[in-house]
Amino acid sequence: MIAASDFRKGVTFEINGEPVVVVDFQHVKPGKGAAFVRTKYKSLLAGTIREQAFNPSEKFPRAHIETKEMQYLYNEGDLYYFMDNETYDQIPLSAEQVEDAILYIKENDNATLKFYKDKCFLVEPPNFVVLTVVEAEPGVKGDTATNVTKKAKVETGAEIYVPTFVNEGDRVKIDTRTGEYLSRSND
Repeated sequence: MIAASDFRKGVTFEINGEPVVVVDFQHVKPGKGAAFVRTKYKSLLAGTIREQAFNPSEKFPRAHIETKEMQYLYNEGDLYYFMDNETYDQIPLSAEQVEDAILYIKENDNATLKFYKDKCFLVEPPNFVVLTVVEAEPGVKGDTATNVTKKAKVETGAEIYVPTFVNEGDRVKIDTRTGEYLSRSND
């Protein structure tokens, strides 16, 4: 159990049987009345954010989140198969569970999966990936103004904006948290 007075950013707890993570908190001691903890928390399953005030002595069960490094193997229809790197167990995940992450993960790449009560609720690609550009509009000669970008498609299907000098076949480094181009890559 965790008391509301112990809330900090990143703490996970259960409220009404649902796992949530503290996004922001503030201990408030008004001039009159009892102290309280103003909390902003995010549902780990639904992704919704709520604000609520708690009595500092209120207690909640901790939400135990398990994190596993797993390898993406292949997809078959709407199912995407991941393998546990330690036990070699394979689990299928639906397209909804992997929708954002799969744009940056190739077959045989590792990803971080988070589980709550043995149910996967989040797939996170590595923070930075190197992918090959498969489609890119040609750059316009003389268009060298600063920060001019064009749309490009990488091998996983993700569309990103790249500088005009990036061409098809180039390998680019991407920040998966923002979907932004970082640099060309030689590896």
